Amino acid sequence: MQKKNLTMRLRNITPKSLFGRMLSIILVPIILVQIISVFIFYERHWDSVSRHMSKNLANDIGLLIDELGSNPSKDERSLSATKARQYFNFIFYWLEGGILKPNQNLDKKFFNFRDALSLRIKKPFYLSTQENTGQIVADIQLANGIVRMTIEKKRLFASTGLTFIVWSIGSSVILFSIAIIFLRGQVRPILNLANAARQIGFGRDVKNYNIEGATEVRLAGRAFQAMRHRIKKQITERMELLAGVSHDLRTPITRMKLQLELLNENTNLKNNLGEDLDEMEEMIKGYLDFAKDDREEEMVEANLFKIVQLAAKSSDPSLNKIEISPPSSELPIFPMQVRSINRALINLLNNAIKYAGKAKISTRLFDDHCEVVIDDNGPGIPRDKREEALLPFNRLEHSRNKNTGGIGLGLSIANNSILSHGGELILEDSPLGGLRARILLPI
Repeated sequence: MQKKNLTMRLRNITPKSLFGRMLSIILVPIILVQIISVFIFYERHWDSVSRHMSKNLANDIGLLIDELGSNPSKDERSLSATKARQYFNFIFYWLEGGILKPNQNLDKKFFNFRDALSLRIKKPFYLSTQENTGQIVADIQLANGIVRMTIEKKRLFASTGLTFIVWSIGSSVILFSIAIIFLRGQVRPILNLANAARQIGFGRDVKNYNIEGATEVRLAGRAFQAMRHRIKKQITERMELLAGVSHDLRTPITRMKLQLELLNENTNLKNNLGEDLDEMEEMIKGYLDFAKDDREEEMVEANLFKIVQLAAKSSDPSLNKIEISPPSSELPIFPMQVRSINRALINLLNNAIKYAGKAKISTRLFDDHCEVVIDDNGPGIPRDKREEALLPFNRLEHSRNKNTGGIGLGLSIANNSILSHGGELILEDSPLGGLRARILLPI
């Protein structure tokens, strides 16, 4: 359980895009290398250099203390102060009769200097730092006073540390910038392929897609092109087959209907045969509508609400059975196959009118999609049958059966039209008591 929670946390903090993940793969090792490099530098080089510089500084101080002796005269003190300024860059003070302060806590970065000075002069001393001035003060106890030396802190620490850090950060930034430029060029073909696939999913033809990128991306692009050609070929062959079958079937049906009309007897057999022929003709029309290729229809910029109004008038010219609710905000104009969407809406409205008598249709705008809602007060569809109702050639029993008309393709045709736009058809319970059909279309 803990492992699963850890995995979920890692997924939440990791980038979601391919570009972000590839950058992370580059950035994380760079950061780790820099941290390790800085650690090694400070632990090895920095400490070694600091010890060496502390030892040299302690030797310089030791030379002055050795020259002064335990009880220097005024002239000796003056001469040592001059040498300290000229040769060692110290500021030398003499505190007559001074007594050392008790030792206080010293920053650990001065421990090397403290240890080196303790080994060199063999005399009591007191070290203090002056943060604002960038100086360190060393008080050394002699017999008749205190020698105070003010020393620049840079005498104890190498300036190469800052240079190394700046170089490390600067080189990392340069490498990361180059990586960003390179990765953008590598990710762009993948994004183009994904966008082409997305356009195909929306039912839009992709004419300007070019195969480019790395070998693997080119391989995926060629597979995508081959898949697109196969789909178009299958659709074309299907339409040609259905057109031929339709023509071959409609011709004998028409002849049979004419022969029935020539019969003088008005018998039940004649009437039944006529009804069967009408049903066969309706079934053929339904099959053709289901198999119709909407991809041949051009995508045009259109207003969804106007299409809703057109579909409502086509289903109910007087609008006595359909109530249209205007959208709360103006719907945007976006590309769609107008005839395909219009046909889907007409099928849904016809179903609502057929099984409920009345329907209510409304539209809403969201951030990335538009929604069309059709409500009725009919018998509805049981929840466990709603997915089945969207399948082709499926007729539900009871309220929606053969006796009420239809061949089980109305919802399937509507669903296919919506799916070809990258949308979704959802069947729910209606507040009116019947069925609610929600259409989600991306914009």
